[in-house]
Amino acid sequence: SLLGEVSCQFVILGSGDSSQEKAFSDLSKKWSGRLSVTIGFNDGLARRIFAGSDFFLMPSRFEPCGLAQQYAMKYGSIPIGRKTGGLADTIVSLKEKPEEANGLLFENPNPKDLLQVIHNAILLFSDKNNFQKIRKNAMHTSFSWESAAKKFVDAYRWSLQN
Repeated sequence: SLLGEVSCQFVILGSGDSSQEKAFSDLSKKWSGRLSVTIGFNDGLARRIFAGSDFFLMPSRFEPCGLAQQYAMKYGSIPIGRKTGGLADTIVSLKEKPEEANGLLFENPNPKDLLQVIHNAILLFSDKNNFQKIRKNAMHTSFSWESAAKKFVDAYRWSLQN
């Protein structure tokens, strides 16, 4: 398992399918000190996790908007997300635009691709200069209405031309 392969810690906060909750809780007992699992919602804890983590993993199958990765970026936690919906709209992938990157994306919702992007994040972490550049990009990413309005105007102009 990933917990036995690499020297890092994982924090899980959330709720969902009861069988998955139990599986994660059982894993946290096996990997005490390497994996912390809190089932439920706790906004204060979530913000402390954002502020204290180097990466924030959001492997959503679908994500209409996605605020958590935006919060993570503001706190300096580099988001790792599946390329879907709001995650694809807000995370600039290191793989696609290295100079503008503010996170990492992966395409397919399967264990193999998820594990690969986590390994890519671990490699990024070992490259301190690049890691700090991407963290800085993430923290300076604008989610303002001004930016959204400009994209809307661009789309409107494009539609008039076509």
